[in-house]
Amino acid sequence: MGSISLKNVSKVFGEAAVIPSLDLEINKGEFVVFVGPSGCGKSTLLRLIAGLEDVSGGQIAIDGVDATSLPPAKRGLAMVFQSYALYPHMSVRSNIAFPLKMAGLDKAEIDRKVTEAAKVLNLTDYLDRKPRQLSGGQRQRVAIGRAIVRQPSAFLFDEPLSNLDAALRVNMRLEISELHQQLKTTMIYVTHDQVEAMTMADKIVVLNKGRVEQVGSPLELYRSPANLFVAGFIGSPKMNLLTGEYARAHGATTVGIRPEHITLSTTEGEWKGVVTVAEHLGSDTFLHVDVPGIGHVNARVSGELPVGHGDTVYLSPQRERLHRFNDQGLAQ
Repeated sequence: MGSISLKNVSKVFGEAAVIPSLDLEINKGEFVVFVGPSGCGKSTLLRLIAGLEDVSGGQIAIDGVDATSLPPAKRGLAMVFQSYALYPHMSVRSNIAFPLKMAGLDKAEIDRKVTEAAKVLNLTDYLDRKPRQLSGGQRQRVAIGRAIVRQPSAFLFDEPLSNLDAALRVNMRLEISELHQQLKTTMIYVTHDQVEAMTMADKIVVLNKGRVEQVGSPLELYRSPANLFVAGFIGSPKMNLLTGEYARAHGATTVGIRPEHITLSTTEGEWKGVVTVAEHLGSDTFLHVDVPGIGHVNARVSGELPVGHGDTVYLSPQRERLHRFNDQGLAQ
């Protein structure tokens, strides 16, 4: 249970094609992340799968059954939103139990399912608290618990961590990933944060203006971006994209090299440049270097190197790590 298939699915608002037309296969048990910049159509695509938006064309099948015209309640999916949408006057227990009560389950069955979900999510000690007595991360876990008890075919997450601070985001990333390993249920997760995508996904779907630019595992997209858009979006810091004489010398319109694939020296190297900004992060240092004839280059180096603004450095790109793109922006 949990396979989802999209065939020629499109969504049009007025004259604007938000999702022009796409095909996508999501396999049972996969953790799939939709990622892309704001306005790329990732949340709209999730809402089409959930049934919260009507498709303008195409077909959506869930576990082999045509679900294109089914209402959300009949699709067997559970959605977790950016906002927790908890009932403030209800306890955690009652919030988690709410969909089961609405479905008419008996009290013993409801209690059993709530207890199981609370154990999985480490909420057992908080079942009698109200949402206002919880942290942001705990509230999000309650929202996830409300979805778990329904035992859906798939979970749909719409930027669930965007309201949390940086530390909580990291913790919740781990918790959701561990939850997926426990439940073995299909999960579709929407985010604009490519770090979340890289660290959580089995499969990433990179979207741009409603189109699928590339589908693959995190390492596949990192090692072999299909085009300039994916090359510039996947990876942090972003890939250096170099044009002009350097690119032509390598038989390309654009050449890409990731900051971590550039070797630094203070004495010799292929490019000589001046550091304009040094971002010291402890384990790493991100150097922004102005290289005559090449342009602005970012390099990721050891955090303990004593390099700073105004220093002259020598950079050498690892030749075997160069990415070449043609005049259409496609990988060569």
